[in-house]
Amino acid sequence: MDEREKTAESAGVKTESVTEGAVEQKNAAQDTAGVSTDEAISEVNTAPGAAKKRKKTARQYAISFFIKIGVTALVVVLLLIFVVGIYVNHSNSGYPMIKDGDLCLTFRLASLHRGDPIVYERDGVTKFGRIVAEAGDIVDLGEEGLTVNGYGVYEDTVYPTTGEGAALQFPYTVPEDTVFVLNDYRSDVLDSRTYGGIPLKDTKGKIILLLRKRGI
Repeated sequence: MDEREKTAESAGVKTESVTEGAVEQKNAAQDTAGVSTDEAISEVNTAPGAAKKRKKTARQYAISFFIKIGVTALVVVLLLIFVVGIYVNHSNSGYPMIKDGDLCLTFRLASLHRGDPIVYERDGVTKFGRIVAEAGDIVDLGEEGLTVNGYGVYEDTVYPTTGEGAALQFPYTVPEDTVFVLNDYRSDVLDSRTYGGIPLKDTKGKIILLLRKRGI
């Protein structure tokens, strides 16, 4: 074998060696890239934001439910104490507007004025009546019927107003922080004709809703 053949054979061996080395390096690089990609995917999957939301247990649902019930009950109680009142009439004092057995809803924060139907308390008894005069007004019950400050009062009631059986002397000046209340059933004199002015602190609000019980 001459020198040129030996040189060519040596060059071929070197070329094959270089090619094999390049292939191996390429494969190693691909393997490394694959490992890096897998690690990146693994890190993303294990990140806090990628974690699935844990489901609530039955105990947690029960606690949440009872908290909502408690908050709702508290709101209702506060409304009944400071805003509205619910009362059932067990007398004929408000007849015919309010009948025995009727349920009345009052608004405690309302400003009270003449003509307003109200609920009030006297001697531990819940009563229903209508305001006919306010503090400072002069009420008289004489031959001309009911007058306030010298003027006759028009009322949408079916019973005449008289002073018969009243414990007060008329004319009567309504004291401060009180209102003069009469029953719509005027024959029942257990109202301001007997008690005098009803203190505002004893009123339970203006009647804003009436639910009537009907027989079936």
